[in-house]
Amino acid sequence: MEKFAMVDYIIFVVYFFIVAGYGYWIYRKKTNSLSSSKDYFLAEGSLTWWAIGSSLIASNISAEQFIGMSGNGFEVGIAVAAYELIAAVALIIVAVWFIPVYLKNKIFTMPQFLNNRYNETTSLIMAIFWLFLYVFVNLTSILYLGAIAISSMAGGGESFHMITVALAVFAVIITLGGMRVIGFTDVIQVVVLIVGGVATTYVALTLVSEHFGLGKDVLAGFNKLMEDSPSHFNLFVEKPGPGASQEDINKYLMLPGIGMYLAGIWIVNLNYWGCNQYITQRALGADLKTARTGILFAGFLKLFMPIIVMLPGIAAYVLYKNGALQQEMAPGGVFHADNAYSAILGYLPNGMKGLALAALTAAIVAGLAGKANSIATIFTLDIFKKYINKEASEAKMVWVGKITIVVSILLAVLFTWNDSLGIGGAGGFTFIQKYTGFISPGVFAMFLLGMFWKRTTGAAAITGLVTGFALSVFFNEFAVKIMGPETWLYTAFPNKAGVYEIPFQICMGLAFAFTMIAMIGVSMLGPKVNPKAFSLDRSMFKVEPSVLALIVVTLLMVTAIYVRFW
Repeated sequence: MEKFAMVDYIIFVVYFFIVAGYGYWIYRKKTNSLSSSKDYFLAEGSLTWWAIGSSLIASNISAEQFIGMSGNGFEVGIAVAAYELIAAVALIIVAVWFIPVYLKNKIFTMPQFLNNRYNETTSLIMAIFWLFLYVFVNLTSILYLGAIAISSMAGGGESFHMITVALAVFAVIITLGGMRVIGFTDVIQVVVLIVGGVATTYVALTLVSEHFGLGKDVLAGFNKLMEDSPSHFNLFVEKPGPGASQEDINKYLMLPGIGMYLAGIWIVNLNYWGCNQYITQRALGADLKTARTGILFAGFLKLFMPIIVMLPGIAAYVLYKNGALQQEMAPGGVFHADNAYSAILGYLPNGMKGLALAALTAAIVAGLAGKANSIATIFTLDIFKKYINKEASEAKMVWVGKITIVVSILLAVLFTWNDSLGIGGAGGFTFIQKYTGFISPGVFAMFLLGMFWKRTTGAAAITGLVTGFALSVFFNEFAVKIMGPETWLYTAFPNKAGVYEIPFQICMGLAFAFTMIAMIGVSMLGPKVNPKAFSLDRSMFKVEPSVLALIVVTLLMVTAIYVRFW
């Protein structure tokens, strides 16, 4: 495994100046309009459908996918691709039913939705909670996983701290330009990450074919993966029976078979894509057709993501299993599945390493920029403007947003250095899904009932917040201790440490179900007509023929993949 050559540095520097230069050009071109806070935070009316779709993918496919999902691919196989496939379907649901509600009611932030639909208390609680989640879980995990991967590519962990600072500075440069700059530079970012990701997958498959004496043949490499590890090419994880190996149990704990499809994976995706400031913000400044088309374009692109983020992990598994990548998977003598992607990157030829580094950096920076912009939007519009300075001018709010961006990324850097959350001790992708899952059931229940059931009350929303979080904690931490490892509700299995736990996606499903029951019960005790309910009509949900065609194509592709690999 060789380190970077001069051509790799040149390619990366060219990438940096193209993105930074294009971002600066966009910023200068629209300088006069940046005095508007809505334009700064939402790029109101200026993002095209392809910019919205590209920005959604660039912000979503970050370090946790490249590094964490490749690690899950190493451990489990293509079953982890269910997140991406269900995401494509979830984006259809969001485009058809969620976005019309937001746009018709002029919603710009998720706390604003809660304030307009429920009450100020719910809005403030969630605004503060989202700020902490975005800074201390999302920004931190993106920085940590990305810096680990780049540090490994560079050939040593001693550069970890410097890399986090460099990534943070790059992200700040992009983010300070506002959502318009983020949206249009993300088009470049997504092209780079797809091209670089495909190149990495190509090399990974040729490494496999060469290792087994089949020459540099991509198709032969892919076929060898399926032949050598057929269990890694099953989208469904069977429930472990008596005498099951720990490896099979670990897979089920991560992706619990049919239970996953009945519960957690839908909550994760619909909450992430439909009730998340970080994602919806791209579409909230557009008209309905543009927003819908952009979201559906992102859903279509989602179907190709497993190829670039998951296959390298499976290739690393097969190579490791057959005596290769031993040192690369355990740098410093410590093995971790999340090393899979960087282990493959080390074998890229000169030139491709620079492209792969640019792709990984594009994913990391786009993720950081999108999160930081959402943090600034929520803090400025839902806290600063409402509670600190109600008379703040548009220019003042933009200035506050920029300060918030710098502070949030600085906090993430400091927190990353400390790794206080223990990201390094768990699979990065699973870490994010699990900890986000503590609030997802309650939040999704609040949004779902708030949009589509007029009787839902503010008291029910508070009940949903408290119940959803409390039940998530209960099922994840205490249910097995109190109720035992097996009940009519769930079956727990021993994890790597020998401690019985319920698969976290099952925990999410149980917490969501009981939260919905609690919210419906509280609402039924309230008034039959809620004056704060949103007005809905059928015309809001009609789709144009071109949009319908994209939906049909996406659904047919998802169906074909499941038929082939179920």
